[in-house]
This record gives sequence, C-alpha cells and structure tokens, in this order.
Amino acid sequence: MKVFKFGGASVKDAAAVQNVADILQLFDGEKLAIVISAMGKTTNAMEQIAQAYWERDSSTFKERVEERRLFHLDIMHSLFADKSAPIFQEINSIFDQLTAHFDDLISENFDFEYDQIVSFGEIVSTKIIAAYLSSRGLSCQWADARELIATDRKFREAEVDWELSISHFEKRFLPQYASVDIQITQGFIGSNDKSTTTLGREGSDFTAGIIAYCCDAESVTIWKDVPGMLNADPKWFDNTVKLDQISFREAIELSYYGASVIHPKTVKPLQNKNIPLHVKSFVNPNEEGTVIQKSTSSDHLIPSFIFKMDQVLFSFTPKDFSFIVEKNLSDIFDRLSKVNAKINLMQNSALSFSILVDAQKVDIQKIQQEFEDSYQVKFNEGLELVTIRHYDQATIDRVTTDKDVLLQQKTRETARLIVKQKILI
Repeated sequence: MKVFKFGGASVKDAAAVQNVADILQLFDGEKLAIVISAMGKTTNAMEQIAQAYWERDSSTFKERVEERRLFHLDIMHSLFADKSAPIFQEINSIFDQLTAHFDDLISENFDFEYDQIVSFGEIVSTKIIAAYLSSRGLSCQWADARELIATDRKFREAEVDWELSISHFEKRFLPQYASVDIQITQGFIGSNDKSTTTLGREGSDFTAGIIAYCCDAESVTIWKDVPGMLNADPKWFDNTVKLDQISFREAIELSYYGASVIHPKTVKPLQNKNIPLHVKSFVNPNEEGTVIQKSTSSDHLIPSFIFKMDQVLFSFTPKDFSFIVEKNLSDIFDRLSKVNAKINLMQNSALSFSILVDAQKVDIQKIQQEFEDSYQVKFNEGLELVTIRHYDQATIDRVTTDKDVLLQQKTRETARLIVKQKILI
C-alpha cells in the first residue's frame, strides 16, 4: 500500500480535483490511502467561522457558512453532470449541521470548539472527492479519520495514541482493501473517542506519516505545486536547485530550522520504519521529485538556505550586573514562557542573554514589561535569520551581500546568521 497526500492547493477547484483523479489513474490497480486537506483556503475560512461562533456573532457565522457552502457547491456543479446525485444532498446536510451548531451549548474551551468546527473542511472535501473518483470509475471509498487516528484531549495540538491507532487501522482500515483499491480520508483530524481533535495547522502531512506507520506502507508521496524539495524558498532566493535525494536526518534538520515543504512531525514515524517519503509535483506527476530516505550520502552535495524574515533580536542584561549563570537562565526562560515567546536562536555572553523571535508572534511591549523589574531590555527590529546547511564561505558571502551581520553561529554543518539590510548613504 502507498500513501498519497494532496493539500488544499491541489484540490482548490474543479480542475484541480480532476487533475487529482488523473494522477490516481496512473496507479490503476494499486492499493492507495489518500489523505486530503480542506479545499483551497477553506481552513482559513473555517477559522473565521469558529471565531464568529465563539464571539456569538450569529450573522457573521451564518454568512461565512453559506459562503463555504456555495464555494463547495460551485466546485461540485463543475464535477458532477447529475445535479440530483446523492452527494449534493449529503454536502448540504453537512452544512446544515454546521449552521445548527451555532445554537448548541457553547463550551468554555475555545480550542475544543475550534476543532469541532474547523474539521468540517476536511470532511466536506473528502466526501466530494470520494464521490467524484467513484463517478470516474475508480475503486474507492471514504474513510473517517476520526475512527482511525486516536489522540489525547489536547485540542488543536493533539498527541497521537499510537498503540490504539494501530489497532484501529488493523481492524477498520486495512481489511477494506479486499474490496476497494483506494480509501480517501482526512488530513489534520483525529478523535479522542468522544470528540474531534486536530493535529495542528499543516497537520495533513503528519496524517500521511501516521497512516504509513500504522499500516507499514510501502511509501508516502506528498503532492505539491513544486517539483520537489528545493534548496531555498524561491520568494527569497534566486536560482533554486531541487534536492533529488536527502536523508531523514537532513529533512528533520531542515524542518527544525524552518523549511516549509515538510511538516516537522511527518518525518519521524517514517524514519522509525524506514518508509521513504517522496515530494512530487501534481503539475508534472511523471517527474521524479525528491525522495527522503535513510542514506545520508547526498546530504552535503547542495547547500540549503532557510530564511526567516521580520525578526526581532532581544538582549537581556541583569540590572545588578551579575553574570549570566544557570539561575539567571532559569528565570529568563520562565519569563519567556509566560509571554509565549518561541525562540528561533539564542546566545549568551558573560553579562547578557539574547534571543531572536518572529515579530508577528510576540508582543514587544509585553516582553519589556515582563523583564523590566530585573533586566535592562534592548531590542532590534527588521532583521532576517538565514540558516545555511552545508555552508562554505562562498554561500555565506552570497547571502550577506549589502547586509550587516549582527550575530553569527556555526557548527560543522550549519551556519546561522542574523542580518540587517545595510543603509546606503
């Protein structure tokens, strides 16, 4: 069995859904588990619906639900010649349930409500695509991820119960391949037995990894609008190069530093069972793409560049001029935890401790207030964090042209630089 994952961009409209069907027909007769995300930007729209529900804004809630209903019905009208097909009634019924949910008793936990509402996006997309594939003559059926992926009760960032999930797949999923070739299920969602849970944004990649691990799959393929894993984001870097092959270890390193092609949680379960992960283009499905596997022999061949823009560098110096020792570090981390600051890079000297964070994810004033009683706080905005895997001096020179380097860290394989655009006079 192979596991395929198609994200929102690959099913954003009717033409995209038809393209997915064309790709699957290339694997006629093979046993496939297909993970599908919500269509297009539906997850963002569902988050707005969840917010309106939480704020008890009935008019906005119902307006947004109807927008999503019409968006999906428009795609369906292009996919199905028979407008009286059962799928139309089924999708309308799902949106009716969502509308009626506004009148349900609201809980005191927004994250719980978020998971119950936002998960509708994946349910609807997989229902439509399963019906469409069947209409194209493919041997397939719909599978409910909530009956397969067991989690704890940590809503929006649920942890997988691996033992119970394996049992569910063995009893409820794998036997179905005796009668069908393809099973369509949802990315991003699971269940704690009583309620729907989600695995975190971009969790559909992780879902593919979970299925592969639980079912001992032959491989996983993530279908994207890029030819494979590139050595940099084309938005920030010219002349990108496709990585034909990298190791699980390298993929985990790149994910940790911020590469956005593969979800950080996806690789580990595949590494544990040595299941190769392919990243291929849904635009050109016959091209080779990238394979992520056990061997590290190719990792050093092409440098990879990861850019984090709009960074803020904070520096904390104890007002009593004490040295930065374990006691100070413990105090600093406790305070950072209180303001929910996620650190991208850190460094300390004898008298100060510095951290780099995403400007969009912190409140600068709140950090200043948290530290002002015991520390002198300085910060520098408008910075970039550049991470280079398998660097040499030429690659460092390339990314620092016309830029000032404020801080630099190097290991044998990785260079990390905080830079700021030079002001030319």
